[in-house]
Amino acid sequence: MTSNPVRPPLQKRSREAWTRLLDAGVELLAERGYEGFTISALCEASEVAPRFIYDRVDGKDDLFLAVYEHGLARVRLGQSELQREDRWHGLAAAPLVRGAIGEIGARFRENAPFLRAVVLLSSTVAEVANRGALYREEFEGQFVELLSRVTAEIRHAEPVAAVRYCFDTAFSAWVVRVAYGAEFSSLELDDEQFDRHLQELAVRYLLR
Repeated sequence: MTSNPVRPPLQKRSREAWTRLLDAGVELLAERGYEGFTISALCEASEVAPRFIYDRVDGKDDLFLAVYEHGLARVRLGQSELQREDRWHGLAAAPLVRGAIGEIGARFRENAPFLRAVVLLSSTVAEVANRGALYREEFEGQFVELLSRVTAEIRHAEPVAAVRYCFDTAFSAWVVRVAYGAEFSSLELDDEQFDRHLQELAVRYLLR
């Protein structure tokens, strides 16, 4: 998959059409996966002509990556919860850990159809896998920074490493659940139960 820069539109009407196209692309990926992500389907969904797309990008690969980044920007909007001081200020260690783990689950639940499409594609497309790894690293950094508030209460010789392990466990569990469905697990848990299960695992591992 290529990775060429987008040629951004300059006029207001064109910028609005480009945003509409990207929004439609995210929805198309969520509904049909990469196999259904075609130029013709996207033109129909966003009411733009193919020429408009080729004025911005060189082909489907570049268009997909633009849509991917647009979708990921939506995920990041929710992820900013980890940096909201008013939410986390004064919390004891256990509710802080539960809340932080819950934010991992929230991002996956809120964006499940889109993330399912890109997770499955990342197993065969290196560019998508590389971008996903960068996103994961960014998310992990925010998670570790938040839990640094309670480092003194974490019962491990290397508390930062323990926090990273917790993030990796929860993040990976949600990747599998979103990509392959709840039935992939032998545990009959709905998403809320699954989330609480991961929260309790993290509290027990870090604090007890």
